[in-house]
This record gives sequence, structure tokens and C-alpha cells, in this order.
Amino acid sequence: MMIAGIDEAGKGPVIGPMCVGGIKIEESRAHILKVLGVADSKKLTPKKREHLAAQIKKYADDFFILEVSPSQIDELRKIMSMNEIMVVCFSKVLEYLKPDVVFADAADVKAERFAYNLRRQYAKTNPAHAEEIEIICEHQADMIYPVVSAASIIAKVRRDELIKELKQEWGDFGSGYPSDPKTKEFLLKWGKEHSGEFPSIVRQSWQTLVNIREELKKNELK
Repeated sequence: MMIAGIDEAGKGPVIGPMCVGGIKIEESRAHILKVLGVADSKKLTPKKREHLAAQIKKYADDFFILEVSPSQIDELRKIMSMNEIMVVCFSKVLEYLKPDVVFADAADVKAERFAYNLRRQYAKTNPAHAEEIEIICEHQADMIYPVVSAASIIAKVRRDELIKELKQEWGDFGSGYPSDPKTKEFLLKWGKEHSGEFPSIVRQSWQTLVNIREELKKNELK
């Protein structure tokens, strides 16, 4: 029986893409992931994550990483909520892996609702398989199921690679998360220098940007 894990990295940042990772492995071999020492990617050092990502890809039967750009997120947010975007993205990973059982980190306050919506979305492209597949969605699944931890690791490592590339091109903007003072400083400086316009690496639909634009206007009026 083939099992899969799906998780995301970069749902919340105002700068940079989101990556949704999925790995598939034969259930009888899934213990390998535990032996490798996969754990919640947030608790691992970047070096440890990189090492584990290479090992995970080596031992997994298959893996897939969906990269979603800031402009794609902005476009989707015009017609759906972030939770609905997560359903669409997780379903795309599922379409690629087609396991017998999938464990996923629930991107909704109600885990059962996320599982229901994921099945419904998946049924649009794989109606027959959507009836058979077992979908298990839980909060903090990356801490409970090694197969989800592994998906979380490959997603995080890929996102870190992309962020590194963006920094080489655009300069150091910190972590890209709204709570990071370095990120806010970068956005304020950029907005000031470019009349409130922001580059394509920024998620224009984020509240952070609305706040920064207001801040820039206030400073102009002073």
C-alpha cells in the first residue's frame, strides 16, 4: 500500500513563493523515515533539513513540490480564501502522487472540513480514485506522521532555496514574514523609493502591504 504525506512551507509570508511538498512511500518501508530522523521541519536547523531532504528523496518512491508564486496567490485570492487555495494546491500534489492513503496537515480550523474539501477538489480530476482514497487530515500532522514531516522538510528546503535566489536578486529582505522587522523595513524602503509600487516577489493582496501603503501616505502628509 502506498502512503503519502503533504505539507506546505510559506503560507504566511508577504514575500516569496509558497511550496507544497508531497512524498509517497510504500507503507512497509515508511519506518525508514523514522530511522532517518525526520521531525517537524521548523525544529530542525537548515543544514539538517538539507541533509534530510536529500535522504528523503532517495528513499521515497516518489515526491513532488508545487511552487506557487506571489502573483498566483494574489490572483487566486480574488476568487477564493487562503484555505481554499490550500485545498487546490494540496489536490494538485495528490493528482501527481495518487497514493492509497494520504496524510495531510490541515490548513483549516476544522480538520474534517479540510479533508472533505480536499476529496471534493480531487474528485474533479480523479473521480474514481477520489472515492477509494483514504484522506487523513489533522492539525500538526507534521509532528504526528513521519510521512508528513518528510513532506514538510522537502517543501521548506525548496522554499529556502528560492528565497536565497530572490535575495541575490533583490537584496536582503529578512525571512519574508510580516512579523520580521527586517522584512517590514525592506518593504517600507522599497515603497518609499518606488512610489508605493512593489516588485513581483511581494504578495500584493496581503494586509501587511495595505498597512505599509497607509504608513507611506501618512509620512507623505507630514
